Amino acid sequence: MFGSLGMPELIVIFVIALIVFGPKNLPQLGRSMGRAMREFRRASDEFRSTIETNLQIHEIDPPPVSSSPDPIPAEPAPAGSGDGGALPDSVLNPYGGESSAMELAAAAGEPYLAQRGAKLFHGRDCGWAKRIPEVDRVYFKRVADAKEMGVAACPVCEPWEPA
Repeated sequence: MFGSLGMPELIVIFVIALIVFGPKNLPQLGRSMGRAMREFRRASDEFRSTIETNLQIHEIDPPPVSSSPDPIPAEPAPAGSGDGGALPDSVLNPYGGESSAMELAAAAGEPYLAQRGAKLFHGRDCGWAKRIPEVDRVYFKRVADAKEMGVAACPVCEPWEPA
């Protein structure tokens, strides 16, 4: 903490402070110095976190990873099984044709969203909004609703509503 100051240097500094400020004011001076150092450390940590957050916001999104696996050659079906033991579509997709209807309903929902507990809200088409898990999303119909909840607009997509 004190770098290259050894014990003799610290004793000399303490004696000089004792002579200059007196024994009555020395504890109060120590408390003030401690508070000032703590406040300076807190301010520097807050500044560092603000800079790191701004750098993360302005990062370029990584390209999407292709999730199409290489096709695995299927084993030949045993003779006489007909369809090869495939399950009917109703078992594979219990919602039938409703999946596209559900996707359309989600796309037509509220145009603004934020992550639960976050300080920023985004437009639905913002790259950062796509990273928020569905369970953590909070939706807003208007920008004013989001600002009432105490969240600020995303500096990347800058959501706004037409007048």
